[in-house]
Amino acid sequence: MASDHEESDAELEENYYTFLNLPRNVRLRRHPAIDPVRLITYLPTFQATTEQINTAYRKQSRIYHPDKHLDPESKHKAEVMFNRTKRAYEVLSDPHQRAIYDSVGEKGLRTEGWEIVHRTKTPAEIREEYERLAQAAAERRLQQRTNPRGNITINVNATEIFAPYDDTEMPRVEIGSMSIAQSIEAPLTRKDMIIMSGNLYSSNGNGSGGFVIAGRRLLNKGWLELCAGAGNGFLLGLKGGRTLTPKLTLNGGTNMNFRDNGVVPAIFSTLAVQLDKHTMGSLTLNAGPQSSMSTQIDHSKENYSLSTSFVIGTPHMYFGLSYTRKLMENELKLKLAAKVGTFGFLGEYGVEKKVSKYSSVTATVSIGVPSGVILKLKIVRSNQSYVFPIHLSDEIVPAAVFYASVTPVIAWFVIKKTVMDPMDAERKTIEVERTKRQNEQRLLAKRQEAGAAVHLMQRTYNRIMTEELERKGLIVTRAVYGCTVEGSTQFKPEQSLDVTIPIQCLVKDGTLQLYESSKSDLPGFYDPSIGEEKILRIEYTFRNQFKVINLKDNEAVRLPLPV
Repeated sequence: MASDHEESDAELEENYYTFLNLPRNVRLRRHPAIDPVRLITYLPTFQATTEQINTAYRKQSRIYHPDKHLDPESKHKAEVMFNRTKRAYEVLSDPHQRAIYDSVGEKGLRTEGWEIVHRTKTPAEIREEYERLAQAAAERRLQQRTNPRGNITINVNATEIFAPYDDTEMPRVEIGSMSIAQSIEAPLTRKDMIIMSGNLYSSNGNGSGGFVIAGRRLLNKGWLELCAGAGNGFLLGLKGGRTLTPKLTLNGGTNMNFRDNGVVPAIFSTLAVQLDKHTMGSLTLNAGPQSSMSTQIDHSKENYSLSTSFVIGTPHMYFGLSYTRKLMENELKLKLAAKVGTFGFLGEYGVEKKVSKYSSVTATVSIGVPSGVILKLKIVRSNQSYVFPIHLSDEIVPAAVFYASVTPVIAWFVIKKTVMDPMDAERKTIEVERTKRQNEQRLLAKRQEAGAAVHLMQRTYNRIMTEELERKGLIVTRAVYGCTVEGSTQFKPEQSLDVTIPIQCLVKDGTLQLYESSKSDLPGFYDPSIGEEKILRIEYTFRNQFKVINLKDNEAVRLPLPV
């Protein structure tokens, strides 16, 4: 069952900029049908100025103000359109409301708690404030919920494929070990939480497991946790953390493991410091059965991240380096990593692909001495992860490296085409239908408003047509907005609408300017087919020369096109 939050995601929001035909941090681009040498006039990147907002408001008011219309039906339609115009103007002309709207959209204007936001805050500060308020609201919704996290790891031994013991027999593929870990968080109050976790491990017929229950309390600038568990003896622990300065954090704790042969103590602590805006450094000390000291530096930017680590301890000492390239447009991450130490060396390369809002798949190839060649597959779904390390070879065998690299790529394309693409198409159809159901009344109202707007534009349309005909200026002979038949230029009658009058009414002094946003929010428009690709086709004459232009739904343009 969808949550309230998920339902709200499908709600259609008003685009006040488009309704007033104003720019929103955009510039006009080349039109793909035009030779690169002949460009559409460029505009610098900018926001709508106060003067532009006032001008757009006055222009709309002259069309939609109820006092401009005498008959009751037109007056009622004008009241609806004028109220929309006034609402858009109120938001965009108020710097405080506009900053909220620009940062987080219309939903930000409805968020509880905005009355505490100081009116001089910048858009970035407002976004942070909104995220804080949204998080507080989410915490309230999650008071009675748990936050389950889990991990299943299955180690597969497939070394016989590339180094068979007996050539006359089929290579054996065995499960070497399996581990399962699960935890849940149960909030008691906004500051107190119970955490329960457990794990099971099995290898070669032998198994082990454990269970831990912990109570955590949030303190001023920190937290404190007391835990107790059982498994390999009784476990008692104390952990805590504190923010010492805005850039310095200290976490630490101690465990006491009561076993048959005595008490095994352990102490651990981590000091983390923010070195600059994109870089964090940490120093970790572990004292116990396997003591170690490590230092790590993480540098992360929007399109890449880099991490280095150095570990001194028992049983090994090593240096590690990893690099991740983030291809945000493709929702892809390319990863490279290397470790060199007393154990030998290990090199890794892999890719992580986000397949949905909450899911991702990762394939990594590890090559090292003495580990050999290992292919690691990982599937993450929300807070659950499934890991499958497949040991292909004890030594570095070229064939094992080749198949470890190629097999995941081939498998991905096969699964994507045969399973994921049909599932995505089905999910998209379901989401579109859900959006239509949720916004059924609103869509009906917008369709009625579009008809009312066209009715009210008639006098303005006649006046602009007369002016443009006299100067042989820009005359829109036909404009259609909607979906076209696949493989054709013809529009689908049931999923398109004639917008000749609304487009002509946007012409001023022989120029039509549309900005980078969905055309469905323009006056006289509505969305005839939610979730599907739409175009705007404008047929016009300028100085008695006929031209046709096709625009994508979010494409910007200025007409007439240069000769």
